[in-house]
Amino acid sequence: MRRNTSITLLSAGHACVDVYQGAVASLVPFFVAERAYGYATVSGMVLAASLLSSVVQPVFGALTDRWALPWLLPVATLLGGAGVALSGVGGSYGPLLLCVALSGVGVAAYHPESARVARLASGGSHSAMGWFSTGGNIGFALAPLLVGAVVGGGGLRLTPLLVLPALAGALLCLPVLRALGGEGRSGGSGGNGAAARRGEDDWASFVKLSVAVACRSVVFVGLGAFVSLYAEQRTGGGAAAGTVALFVLYAGGAVGSVLGGALAGRWGRVAVARRACLLSVGAVAGVVCVPGPAMYVFVALTSVGLYIPFSLQVTLGQDYLPSRVGTASGITLGLAVSVGGVFTPAIGALADATSLRTALAPLVLLPAACWLLFRMLPEPPVPGGRDPRTRG
Repeated sequence: MRRNTSITLLSAGHACVDVYQGAVASLVPFFVAERAYGYATVSGMVLAASLLSSVVQPVFGALTDRWALPWLLPVATLLGGAGVALSGVGGSYGPLLLCVALSGVGVAAYHPESARVARLASGGSHSAMGWFSTGGNIGFALAPLLVGAVVGGGGLRLTPLLVLPALAGALLCLPVLRALGGEGRSGGSGGNGAAARRGEDDWASFVKLSVAVACRSVVFVGLGAFVSLYAEQRTGGGAAAGTVALFVLYAGGAVGSVLGGALAGRWGRVAVARRACLLSVGAVAGVVCVPGPAMYVFVALTSVGLYIPFSLQVTLGQDYLPSRVGTASGITLGLAVSVGGVFTPAIGALADATSLRTALAPLVLLPAACWLLFRMLPEPPVPGGRDPRTRG
């Protein structure tokens, strides 16, 4: 199977999985409307989806460093879909949290192994990994539209229909796994070969990168949880205005990921990530402060700024830890979109006590912290000793 075909299938499968990360935030306005949950209560949903995911994702990464687990791709995809599909069944809060936590575990299991397989299928190409990451961003973008189409018309009782993307995603990854054959089933991160293991692990740089990833995650997940409700307040447009805001936030990520891979080929990954952080500072400030329809422009800029470094931080992490690609992938790819949920209840509690605008205002500071951290990071060597800017 050609590299482009493999990456296309993996990217589409990634979209099917990340629908379920976007779906949790997309369901928030419907739980508020149908069950009268407050800000702190619905933020507990985001926490449930993120907390277990944040804890177990590095565990799955460590496992894929030791053993290749390609069967995790279809199994984890189905698990992620099943949790969201069952979330609207029943009326009590406890089972709801259990269902979204189950979905979070499925998503956590998927990302480290899928990143290993994508790196193997792409030959380590930055642009190919950018397209793989873009698939996940497309899934995020489609989530509010999918949830709105299914739940908006018939209520939360129709959430079982949301299992359909998981069924498609499980099928899409099978041809790639068959094509890789024994290569995809051997050696854990060693599937990248002895050349990858010859590099030395740079843990100091990887820790700094991980902190930057966590700061970015808090901004993205915090906005994802509340931007739809905030757009309703700032534009007066009702539920449709909120759905559009969430779609723009997620759709801009697809643009940002493609831009990140392209720009890194010219200026290098670390330099591009630094500039994207500066863009994000102004963009998040615009989301918080600018009223009316103009806020959508700043939502789009925020998404692009936060996602330009997204695929770059995955390959940076893998190159900082060349002997632990699974661990690096689990943290940079998985925790990037889950650890922020741990802090979302604090945003919700502050919003309940003050206002949603006041609660979102501190998010402006976090892209600035990311910029400082990226200033301290070196551009790591890539396997084969080539200039990282020349890597297609």
